[in-house]
Amino acid sequence: MADELKANEPGIVKIIGRNESARAYAIRDFLGRGDVPFEWIELKTDEQAREYGVDNLNDPRLPICLCPTGTRMENPTIRQLADKLGWYSDPSNSEYDLAIYGAGPAGLSAAVYGASEGLKTVLIERSVVGGQAGTSSKIENYLGFPEGISGADLAKRAREQAYRFGTEILMLREGVRGEFAPGKGTGYLADGTKIVAHATICSTGVRYRKLNLDNEDKFQGVGVYYGAGVSEATLCEDKHVVVVGGGNSAGQASMHFARFAKKVTIVIRGDCLRRTLSQYLVDRIHSSPNIEVLARTEVVALHGDHMLRAITLRNNETREEKTFDTNWLFLCLGGEPQTEWAVEPGIVRDSDGYLVTGPDLLQDSKYPKSWPLERSPYYLETNVPGLFAAGDVRHGSVKRCASAVGEGAMAVTFVHRYLAET
Repeated sequence: MADELKANEPGIVKIIGRNESARAYAIRDFLGRGDVPFEWIELKTDEQAREYGVDNLNDPRLPICLCPTGTRMENPTIRQLADKLGWYSDPSNSEYDLAIYGAGPAGLSAAVYGASEGLKTVLIERSVVGGQAGTSSKIENYLGFPEGISGADLAKRAREQAYRFGTEILMLREGVRGEFAPGKGTGYLADGTKIVAHATICSTGVRYRKLNLDNEDKFQGVGVYYGAGVSEATLCEDKHVVVVGGGNSAGQASMHFARFAKKVTIVIRGDCLRRTLSQYLVDRIHSSPNIEVLARTEVVALHGDHMLRAITLRNNETREEKTFDTNWLFLCLGGEPQTEWAVEPGIVRDSDGYLVTGPDLLQDSKYPKSWPLERSPYYLETNVPGLFAAGDVRHGSVKRCASAVGEGAMAVTFVHRYLAET
């Protein structure tokens, strides 16, 4: 084992374990979205397991992570791994000019512009930077990247840019409650940490929708995956992969899987992809020999033991059902806003939970009674002065990476105006 540690490549995290492990998947996904190079070593026999210092394939010490420093971690949590990589830290200030919640494209953009313009800025992210865009295998319609760029690479560049300008980034921290007073907002994180700031931008994006089927939670990470699953593509070689969803993220994921998988099936409830997918992706999908599209179809059942083994599809026109084997089901079903925290402080949301801002707050030519100022809310400002929303979490936003980046930058402009008046 000492030789194994010495042989670990510089900068490469080695993950050793079984494919049928949700913890191993979570680690691969975390590192993949964080753009950290890693090598996956799959164990298939007890003898192989013993070579890495564990008793058998069912040893609770699996998966094992071998860090570039030579540190061996057995069945680590994401928090423990992030700490070892130097990604987990405590706030360094008692108060900030600007607190940003959510490190997707909107949050990262706001962090870059806020910090570069002299605001003491903190960016809080519940997982890893990049948001849903960070899971994309390739973004091809983002300005300035004619050959396309992976979501993880784009997020890494933005993160480094934000750091360079002085943004403080707190990863693996989740905001659960907020209190807002004139000129001061206090965010309470799940671990009890308090973040005090003069202005706040909410860019928490959306969480992936579920199928709400029996066994769905049981198979998460062991056959059922949310998002594009970029870290898993190479493991799908010669397999049958099923992608559910008709948006760009599903289309990009399907094209990426098609490079490795024997067959990729796209399942959509609508009539065709053209209604929901960019034309360049529609053309590529229809010209790919190993991609099929099943329209007016949905997944109605999941089958397996300790992992997914098969799924049942139903054609919503004929009502015919068909079950076939697969260990790879990727759900790209859009999302739901993460705004439960907004209920207590009385922040206005629409019927789907998105934060309402600016002119959309007008009802019958009047702003909500909770709006306390004589001036109108700024375009990205909620009904609470000094609290802004940007990106997918905002009512009426355009669900595109470029739009989110633009809103993040625009929100900082309004933050400056708000701080100047307070």
